[in-house]
Amino acid sequence: MSWETVIGLEVHVQLATKTKIFSGSSTRFGASPNTQACAIDLAMPGTLPVLNKQAVNYAIMFGLAIDAEIEQKSVFERKNYFYPDLPKGYQTTQLEKPIVGPGRVVIPLADGTTKAIRIHHAHLEEDAGKSIHDGDIPIGVSGVDLNRAGTPLIEIVSEPDMRSSDEAVAFAKKLHSIVTSIGICDGEMSQGSMRFDVNVSVRPSGSSALGIRTETKNLNSFKFMEEAIQLEVDRQIDLIEDGGKVTQETRLYNGDTKISKPMRSKEEANDYRYFPCPDLLPVIVSDQTLDELRSSLPELPDARKSRFTQQYLLSDYDAEILASDTSNAEFFESVAEKTKNPKLAANWVMGDLTARLNMENKNISNSPVSSSQLAGLILRISDNTISSKMAKQVFDAIWLGEGNADEIIEARGLKQLSDSGSLEKIVTEVIEANPAMVTDYVNSDESKRKKKMGGFMGQIMKASRGQANPQQVNQILLEKLNELI
Repeated sequence: MSWETVIGLEVHVQLATKTKIFSGSSTRFGASPNTQACAIDLAMPGTLPVLNKQAVNYAIMFGLAIDAEIEQKSVFERKNYFYPDLPKGYQTTQLEKPIVGPGRVVIPLADGTTKAIRIHHAHLEEDAGKSIHDGDIPIGVSGVDLNRAGTPLIEIVSEPDMRSSDEAVAFAKKLHSIVTSIGICDGEMSQGSMRFDVNVSVRPSGSSALGIRTETKNLNSFKFMEEAIQLEVDRQIDLIEDGGKVTQETRLYNGDTKISKPMRSKEEANDYRYFPCPDLLPVIVSDQTLDELRSSLPELPDARKSRFTQQYLLSDYDAEILASDTSNAEFFESVAEKTKNPKLAANWVMGDLTARLNMENKNISNSPVSSSQLAGLILRISDNTISSKMAKQVFDAIWLGEGNADEIIEARGLKQLSDSGSLEKIVTEVIEANPAMVTDYVNSDESKRKKKMGGFMGQIMKASRGQANPQQVNQILLEKLNELI
């Protein structure tokens, strides 16, 4: 039987406020456990929450960025459940009247087309704490760090519009691009700034009925999300084809072991006993606030991509990659403006620089190679001071902190040899020293001669210690060899 996959995402986005959603406690990442949780975060008797206005504004900005309906009156509720890292015994969230209503996010597909993924809503809520089972915690004991308790989130809930792990990843990446571009989230998934809950079901191809879904929670990388979806799809299909039934449940995926396992049966809304939060008034958003926030929105990824294709004449592929991340986009533009060579700037930013950053698990914001240094390197390639091969050596040296391109070229004697007279002398010497290669070239078919030139080029580059200008050498060599035919 042929099967169709149905996927919906719930995405938790940690808002980049300095303080928590209902208290003045810091949201700074990396503090010692339980040093950033106050009495309000713990719901101690006699305390009352005060809503963080910036968190509200950030939620509205997201809604405006995806052209969603903004609810000008939204309400907070209490979602009741008991877990060690939820000190209140309930989570303050939104259910019936979320601040962001229906919208849509357009994603690129592999075939070059696009697809609109509907957003059901996005609501404000507070994060829970964190259970700890490693480090200095004894075996069989759980530690609890409440620093994250009360951190402001928006939970973005999609419709079940995705049909493959590729589409789900494209959607997640687009959301990441949007929230980081408008500055409401730092996007650091390794720090929990974005977490994905993936709802997956399968159904016979052509069917319109939804199958029974499972939810895989707390995925914090695109790679893990792709793996978890594919594993769950295969599991459900195998289960059904073997005569079993899918159970609606919450699952966990371990990205290190590549194993998925059940966590608990899936709760329904009535299991949480939602009721309006008695400590918080409804959130009223004025037309003036909407207008001010709309006018404050920075350039969005799709608009930036369009500008990159027009202003820098980049391909859709290059523009998509560079425009999706604000830091990458700013770095690229800085290099392109300094070099007046946007294509070469794009190639280096997306190629050698990104590869090295990924290898050392760094972001472009803390790259050892600055935009000015990369621009200086590209300028020396453009004016033929160094070859592309030499440029990689120079790039490595810049990365290691040995200076800028000009300093390294000078110190290492890497300046490309472009003097025609010197190059002609080297080419002549190599031809005279290799009569057998010359005879072989002369007697070969024209279609094979280009390949034969490689032997001469290798010796010429060796004789020049790799400093001969390849383009000039190729032209001189071709002229001299053709004179012998």
